[in-house]
Amino acid sequence: MASEQNIKNKAHAALTKKAALGADIDLTAFADNATEKNYVSDPAKFSSEQKKQLESIGVEVAGGERAGTYMQLDHSIVHCSASNKGLEILSTDDALKKYDGLPSYWWQAVEPDADKYTARAALHQEHGYFIHAFEGAKIDYPVQACLYIGQEDIVQDVHNIIIVEEGAELHVITGCATDPQVKKGMHIGISEFYVKKGGKLTFTMIHRWGEEVAVRPRTGVIVEENGLYISNYICMQPAKNLQMYPTTKLVGPGAVSRINSILVAPTGSHMDVGGRAILDAPGTKAEIVARTISTGGIVINRGHLLGQSPETKAHLECHGLLLSDEGVIHAVPELEARTSNAELSHEAAVGKIAPEEIEYLMARGLNEEDAIATIVRGFLNVNIEGLPDALKREIDSVIQEFSLNRQ
Repeated sequence: MASEQNIKNKAHAALTKKAALGADIDLTAFADNATEKNYVSDPAKFSSEQKKQLESIGVEVAGGERAGTYMQLDHSIVHCSASNKGLEILSTDDALKKYDGLPSYWWQAVEPDADKYTARAALHQEHGYFIHAFEGAKIDYPVQACLYIGQEDIVQDVHNIIIVEEGAELHVITGCATDPQVKKGMHIGISEFYVKKGGKLTFTMIHRWGEEVAVRPRTGVIVEENGLYISNYICMQPAKNLQMYPTTKLVGPGAVSRINSILVAPTGSHMDVGGRAILDAPGTKAEIVARTISTGGIVINRGHLLGQSPETKAHLECHGLLLSDEGVIHAVPELEARTSNAELSHEAAVGKIAPEEIEYLMARGLNEEDAIATIVRGFLNVNIEGLPDALKREIDSVIQEFSLNRQ
């Protein structure tokens, strides 16, 4: 493990770097300091407006059917609890103290000098969550984590760690959002996930940001022998500038990863997203599937499969649907094989709803609005375990809005 001083030296040297992909953001346009917030013993005590926002990103404020909760408002931990004895939830600051710096995990899946955003987080980190499923633990209910910006113009820098020990199973739902009154801000999230032998991690991330918010998640995942990592990403509301490119390394034989994303880009949104899977052990498998809709925004959807070990299989699928003539969807699939028997494939398609599809459904009794909503709903194919009813209703309402706007 690199020493803390070496990490900071790398970060200082990288601060002048521009983004690895796409648009660059001026970090000096945002405030470093945030007002300290009080701890909230019961999340149900938040305001009705805040609770509505939290529910829209998958957070159960009543805590029902959740194995634990971590909530961070700006730079303050406002709630942290776990109800399953096979589970540990801490802030990363507390985890670093408890585990002597987390030498096997801290900055091991993401480099602190990858770009200026990782560098910024290494130097200005304000907490983040540490979620640990113990060996053999089968966590019945999802853990929920919320990263929330409630102050105008600030940068929120967090560093998250998830460890799923051998044979354990865990589902984490992370909701990231701004307060309804906040329009401008920036979120930088470093996330490092470790799935040990035979473990399973399902990670569902739901974003709901303000219209002038810049978002820079930087995620690295390491999956060991026969481990399974499933990632579901949902962003269906405006975001000024979103850029993310999580990388999953399958380092043990039989390891599997599946990365699914559902993106909606309204007018004014710029989303540069994707994923990378490195198949680095025999018999590993990976799948990256993206469903993208533009109602006027710009989406760049990247995917990269790298097969560099025998008997590896992977598939990349990027499908885009344009619901506005002003929208842009750019699919960038990459396949890279470094061994003769890696089996890699991709499928990419971008287009509009075909009139004959609408006519077919209308001929069977649907009106035009319901026909369009049915097509969009089928295209998004939302089937993610553990989502609360409030979020499912939110998805349905967005789909319905698409059909109304198209008429």
